[in-house]
Amino acid sequence: MSQPISHITRALPFWASLLLVPLAWASALIGGWAIILVPLGSWVLFSVLDGITGLNLDNEDPETPVEALFWYRMITWVWPFLQIATVMGVLAFVVRSDLAWWEMLGVAIGLGILGGSIGIVYAHELMHQPSRFERWLGDILLASVFYGHFRSEHLLVHHTYVATPRDAVTARYNEHFHAFFFRVVPECLQSAWMAERTRLLKVGLSPWSLANPFWRYGTWQAGFLLLAGLLAGWLGVALYLFHALVAIWQLELVNYMEHYGLTRKHLGEGKYERAGPHHSWNAAHRATNWLLINLQRHSDHHARPDRRFPLLQNTPADAAPQLPYGYAVMGFMAMIPPLWRRRMNPKVREWRKLHYPEIKDWQPYKTASLPMPR
Repeated sequence: MSQPISHITRALPFWASLLLVPLAWASALIGGWAIILVPLGSWVLFSVLDGITGLNLDNEDPETPVEALFWYRMITWVWPFLQIATVMGVLAFVVRSDLAWWEMLGVAIGLGILGGSIGIVYAHELMHQPSRFERWLGDILLASVFYGHFRSEHLLVHHTYVATPRDAVTARYNEHFHAFFFRVVPECLQSAWMAERTRLLKVGLSPWSLANPFWRYGTWQAGFLLLAGLLAGWLGVALYLFHALVAIWQLELVNYMEHYGLTRKHLGEGKYERAGPHHSWNAAHRATNWLLINLQRHSDHHARPDRRFPLLQNTPADAAPQLPYGYAVMGFMAMIPPLWRRRMNPKVREWRKLHYPEIKDWQPYKTASLPMPR
């Protein structure tokens, strides 16, 4: 089916992520100062563009047929192959080059940005779709950074229990990012395993049956590690693991920002109110939404998880809390806990007064101290 010119031109800005591929190669080929090209071309450039392009408060028609979204979907289909080829190719080159160890680490950080800022975000889009092909692509992207279990945790736990103690990735009020990261990584793995275990037991299957997707996650991850070893040796394996750590760090940085300090009202007996748009932080900064395919329109994603990214609706400030800046700038703030608390804690307190004025004594939001939701 031919695509209207308007759909093609509106989809083009979302293809900007492809510019990071030549930047990753340039950082490896040039070395030295060039190792900062990928961070500059992603976090810094798109933050600057946010200041120039401003906010995007417009919405596409949510009833747009999927056939009209071909050029939006295509970017998520081609990226997995581009990312894997780039990561493996760059690593194979780097270990045979005369780059210093710090230059190699810089190149690996750039590759981690490809895997985290782009790859995992695209995997998040793909895992929510009904197409088996798209879910398969999402699994490949997650496995390529050794975080395959994120699909189970996200679909079976996060979307059900967001903003409650049961959800590990809802950052607690006053919890700084560095503590959050070291808490959430093991908790998410455990949470994903328990969710799959419960699902399988309900249908009479053993958690160790081949129906458990953890077998698939592990197989793909082992395959990527083996490929890295064959192409780049032991040094390449070490750099590959480091790039995966950088990607995971970026994912959890985004998770930290998306629901920080927001909690659903406890109704008693382990039950919580239904999740609403006010339980997610949103950002309408245009350029960062190009890079992250509208991930910042997070409230609408929780309302309609299967809605494709170009159709996600902007949630206005009177319905959902808004971040003052795009994810890149807010992520920088989160890395400096006093700066983050100074900017965000007053906004959380305002949110509490607006939505839950009857609650005067907010207790520490700790998993161990509150009932588990049913």
